[in-house]
Amino acid sequence: MSMIKYIFRRILAALPVLFGVLTLTFILSRLMPGDPVLATLPERFTTEQYLAAREALGLNEPLLNQYFDYLSRVFTGDWGQTYTIAKGRPVWDIIWLRFPRTFDIAIFSIIIASIIGLKTGVIAAKHRNKFRDTFFRGLALIGVSIPVFWLGLILQFLFGYYFDILPAVGYKTSGIGDPPVITYLRLIDCFISGQWYLALDYLEHLILPIFCLSFITIASITRQARSSMLEVLEQDYIRTARAKGAKEKDVINTHARKNALIPSVTIIGLNFGGLLAGAILTETTFNLHGLGDALLVAIRYTDYWLLNGIVFLITIIFILINLMLDVLYAFLDPRIRY
Repeated sequence: MSMIKYIFRRILAALPVLFGVLTLTFILSRLMPGDPVLATLPERFTTEQYLAAREALGLNEPLLNQYFDYLSRVFTGDWGQTYTIAKGRPVWDIIWLRFPRTFDIAIFSIIIASIIGLKTGVIAAKHRNKFRDTFFRGLALIGVSIPVFWLGLILQFLFGYYFDILPAVGYKTSGIGDPPVITYLRLIDCFISGQWYLALDYLEHLILPIFCLSFITIASITRQARSSMLEVLEQDYIRTARAKGAKEKDVINTHARKNALIPSVTIIGLNFGGLLAGAILTETTFNLHGLGDALLVAIRYTDYWLLNGIVFLITIIFILINLMLDVLYAFLDPRIRY
């Protein structure tokens, strides 16, 4: 089967998943406690205002009609309007403004975590049950055990308040201004417009959240890379290479590393998807106003349209990442054919 046919089949197979997630999101959002109408009204309101707001949101319609209206809007690109963040603004605008901040910390975090995690995992496997292995396994255990919000608070206290060398919250210094919006990615827009001081300020604000997310992600990648490498090193072809007198460095780099990458790539991809979906606790701790923070607001105030829009985007992200991982497997392992 050609790669194009395989990709087409995977896309078709993803449609029921997408449909199921949308349906489940609609049902669960309607079962959530709270009244979304209250978020659209002032503190003091009349019964007539309440009924009018409920009618405007379409909540007087039968649930089945609401469901089909919801599906038609999602697939036509009309994701409705938020009534919590920037009331009356289209949901797509909110997502488009919030997602780039999440993307920035996600891409930096996953790159750093992948480089360090794969390296430490291989080193730990090479020195099994020795000091390096014990040291990296200990760090990995701490990384997967420590609550991300607690690590964020510790970093804020140490570097933001005690030593006072890095910004503790936010994504920019108050009053510093913004670059012209070109790509919606603040860092790239700063470079394009030549406003280097804005880029440096933005990067300074991202250091702590990136370190926080990277440390947690490095731990899971290290554990998976070590486990995969140990499994590969027990294979017959590795013993054969060693018996023929191959240097241990060549055995690791030429014969073992590539075959041990596949399980690690899966972990990296899923971690990246999780970061893109919005590291809710990290964004809330550092007050970054990213996608995860918007999702938390939507849940807290029962903002149906914002919640549904973000979940739809998250679903698309994970479907695309899983598709890309499957395609990548074919390049990493020639035995895989589609």
